Amino acid sequence: MRSSGSIIRWFSIAALLTAVALTFVELVAYSRQRARFPQGLEVAGIQVGGLTPEEAGQHLVQVFGAPLEVHYQESIFFVPPSAMGFALDLETMLASADLYRTEGPFWPGFWEFLWKRPGQSSTVPLKAEYSQTQLRAVLEDIAARYDQPGMPPQPIPGTPNFTGGTPGTVLNQPQAEERMASAMRSPSQRLINLPLNSGRISTPPLNTLQIMIQQILQVDGFDGLLDLYLLDLRNASELHMVTLGGQDLPREPDVAFSAASLAKIGVMVGVYRYLGSDLDPEAARWLEEMITLSGNDPSDWLMERIDKARGPLQVSEALRQLGLENTFLAGYYRPGSPVLRTFTTPANQRSDVNTHPDVYIQTTPTDIGSLLADIYRCTQGGGTLRVVFPEQFSPEVCGRMLDVLSRNKIGVLIEAGVPDGTRVAHKHGWTEESLGLGALSDAGVVFTPGGDYVLAVFLWKEGGMVWERDSRVVADISRAVYNYFNLPVE
Repeated sequence: MRSSGSIIRWFSIAALLTAVALTFVELVAYSRQRARFPQGLEVAGIQVGGLTPEEAGQHLVQVFGAPLEVHYQESIFFVPPSAMGFALDLETMLASADLYRTEGPFWPGFWEFLWKRPGQSSTVPLKAEYSQTQLRAVLEDIAARYDQPGMPPQPIPGTPNFTGGTPGTVLNQPQAEERMASAMRSPSQRLINLPLNSGRISTPPLNTLQIMIQQILQVDGFDGLLDLYLLDLRNASELHMVTLGGQDLPREPDVAFSAASLAKIGVMVGVYRYLGSDLDPEAARWLEEMITLSGNDPSDWLMERIDKARGPLQVSEALRQLGLENTFLAGYYRPGSPVLRTFTTPANQRSDVNTHPDVYIQTTPTDIGSLLADIYRCTQGGGTLRVVFPEQFSPEVCGRMLDVLSRNKIGVLIEAGVPDGTRVAHKHGWTEESLGLGALSDAGVVFTPGGDYVLAVFLWKEGGMVWERDSRVVADISRAVYNYFNLPVE
């Protein structure tokens, strides 16, 4: 019996000693584990469970310091985050992580360890910063090296046409900044496909159009005087060219021309200035016939309504108040009418070129183009008409004027140079000389998908001109201008 009891006693002692030893071993293991971050702990999106703070710090630096793989279409290159001033706040993140390591009581934690119960998952967010200035500098360098500028449309020599332009490729820098910043802060998504935009097709400078027009004159065989005024109604940029026999002439002051029927635009303005916006049916019919049928009698009847004795001078005065110092009507259209006043203007005092303008009725391309631009701007609530005559010219009245000019359908000159269906609010005019056509002109507002513009083209040649050839010159110039505003794209 003693022998059996001794065995049991020694067995119990052995078991106790074994338990103590195992507990000690587990305590050592638990202490070692407690010196490391707990399982389930994530710092900045990276699992650091089982790592010491030093090991975790090294791992974070390694992951977030790795270069970003950047793709610009087929080109691939690597950018270190340090180039963009990226820096981890390791001290703050590891201090926060250390709280999870030491926050629990020792013995309850040891009990959980013995039962191998998993700890709770915990997350420490990323703490880092980068330099937006350095990031933008990196992207600007990428754009400078990899962006492909578009090719602007090029004029086809000797024609009114352009080749198609190509848009090119440019970096979308605002979106690229967002993607690069996000990739720097991600431990896994380190590849960036840079966002790209199709570049805007640049418009050739206006002097390109001027060269085209000079070539058109050569190809069409016109060696007389061209005076052209073009106004881009989108941005108010202008082209004014005066050339005689291929040689450029001074543009200021502009050249005086016989206005012929183009002055009827001024008469229309005078009608609304003096007769008011609500025309009676007879006056409205005369105004329509004056513009669309180019009637001289309706023009005279309307001016007589303004002032029977001085109607043309009243119209001239209204135009002068609008700043048109080279445009006037000195008498009625009917043959034999007296000259009511002799007008001296800067244009008709030029000595280097003389188109022998009619003493009754004169204008210049810049004057008539400016008047058309004022009518256009008036429809939008602006322009000189609204400033000088605010009671007479509302957007609705100016819209009526453009509408009646748009009903002047002749199918030649400016109209012949634009696609069918294009709205052209214009007035044409020409004079006859003993040897044929004298001065030829057309001026109007052209409405196009690529932008609206004012175009005034005046031709004159000493000794007369030929309609078939010279009307084609105006049409070809009109086509070149239309194509310039509506450039093709390849």
